[in-house]
Amino acid sequence: MNLLSQNKLFGTTTLADQGEAVSTRTKYERIQEHVKKQIREGQLLPGTALPSEQQMANLFDSARSTVRQAMGMLEREGLVSRVQGKGTFVHKDARQRVASGLDILALVIPEVLSGYYPSLQHSFEEAASQSQNQMLVCCTRNNIDKQGNVILQLIDNQVGGVAIVPASTPPTPAYQIRQLQKAGIPVVLCHRPVEGIIAPLLGLPFQQIGRLAGESLIECGHRRVAFFAPHCTQTTDLYLDGFQQALAEGGCELSKDRCYFGADGVIDMQELAAEITDALQRMMNQPDRPTAIFTTFDSMAERLYLDLTRMGLRMPEDISLIGVGDKIRHSVLQQQIASVTVNESQLGRRAAELLNQMRSGELPIETSDSYVMPAEVYHGTTLGKLQETEI
Repeated sequence: MNLLSQNKLFGTTTLADQGEAVSTRTKYERIQEHVKKQIREGQLLPGTALPSEQQMANLFDSARSTVRQAMGMLEREGLVSRVQGKGTFVHKDARQRVASGLDILALVIPEVLSGYYPSLQHSFEEAASQSQNQMLVCCTRNNIDKQGNVILQLIDNQVGGVAIVPASTPPTPAYQIRQLQKAGIPVVLCHRPVEGIIAPLLGLPFQQIGRLAGESLIECGHRRVAFFAPHCTQTTDLYLDGFQQALAEGGCELSKDRCYFGADGVIDMQELAAEITDALQRMMNQPDRPTAIFTTFDSMAERLYLDLTRMGLRMPEDISLIGVGDKIRHSVLQQQIASVTVNESQLGRRAAELLNQMRSGELPIETSDSYVMPAEVYHGTTLGKLQETEI
């Protein structure tokens, strides 16, 4: 390794210049931690030859004996191998061994009790435990400021990897995810991408989901339909685009007065309960009221189901309802509601697998691998053919 390569890896500044002189740790411990950091962040790859003791002593403004002590500690931890007459090399399992102490995998999600999230948590935890990892669940309430604070705490605690459903209102900024990657923490993006970030993506086919919902209603004879969404996001636009395409192909369109969008950032349907009820009542009081409703979240579908029932409307005889959610229907109410579903358990398991592959060095932290989860229609009891009297 030439001096230029050394400087790229270790920097030309001394530990004191890096602000580490005030540390209570000894100099050899600081050299040891610096090398570990380079391994953890992927800047020192398995098999890389380290500079000689004298070269490292010059780079770190230390005595050779100090460097020798640091290398001895790294060798005992199985992070480097010293070969007589050839030099010191990064061990082939070094990155995995550095990460092995960071045995916590974190799941960062907008909420924990409804929608896709219970299955995502359960499957992620199950997969994490199979790889001898603990699991930490962090709830952001779909708020990017809270998400930012969560990310800083995860970095401070040096977690082993993060699977995240990025906050959507407003969209997650790239710098939040980049902070994790710069700290050598692998990230898997779930449901949606973050603009400017290269990381594995386990995405949802939002446009296709909207199309499937529209096609299901058209097949049942519905032409007067309504659309409900918790808030306006890029995701909502994709749902709506697919839905409107299916309606147009069926010879009908979605009017603006039959669309409801909740307040940005709200994830708890209780906060929107009064608004949803008012909007629904206005639509149902129209002479040509909707005969079917599509909503983009199962939690909102449950709220609409209860409101429609209180209004004395039967499903599907008087009105059809279809939502979006997890393939596993956890509650009795979910089992009633028709929905376009994805297998969130499969997504959770795959997220944990990808994190472990990145931690072990099988995949780089910045990899553009992506997989879109397939969607299918669950019919429940709230989706049915339009009655002749309603045409």
